[in-house]
Amino acid sequence: MKHLQLKHVLMCLLVITASAIISCGGSASTENTGDSASTAMSTDTMSTSSAPATHAEAVITGTKADTTVDGKATFDADNGKVKMMLDLTIPKMANKTVAVHLHEHPDCGDNGNASHGHWNPTHAPHGKWGVDSFHLGDIGNVKLDAQGKGTMEMTTDLWTLGSDTTSSVLNRAIIVHSGVDDYKSQPSGNAGSRIGCGVIK
Repeated sequence: MKHLQLKHVLMCLLVITASAIISCGGSASTENTGDSASTAMSTDTMSTSSAPATHAEAVITGTKADTTVDGKATFDADNGKVKMMLDLTIPKMANKTVAVHLHEHPDCGDNGNASHGHWNPTHAPHGKWGVDSFHLGDIGNVKLDAQGKGTMEMTTDLWTLGSDTTSSVLNRAIIVHSGVDDYKSQPSGNAGSRIGCGVIK
């Protein structure tokens, strides 16, 4: 009788132990699957976010109550180059010329002053685009017509639409100034106050 009871107890212990092992194994397997899926998802997200964009734009609005500014800048990347198309309408500045630059920070607060200085990752002196030394944000001057409308188009291989902070125009501010860039005064060409601003996204 004692032998049978001992055998019964041993069988019960075996069943309980086996169940515990299977149960733990199942939990570990589920956990690993979850980790793998999470890792894969994280990797996919990272690769997607680091992929360069092919299009970006900035909607430009006025920074001062007495000056209406409507504008848009589009940036399209193709074959290692970025093409910018800029359209501006500033009725108050009809028949005048205004300076346009890319500034360092994506912030139009404080009448555009929160964008800080020109975007200049190469630490070069200010100048005219393509001539001697110039900032990567030194776009130049735009002539406005009798209705205050003006356009500019430029293509360059010095800009990108990616995560490289030394060449990417993404998350920069595009600033319209009230004056003309003289291309020589440091650090910003004596271009006047900031009357328009937009963030490149």
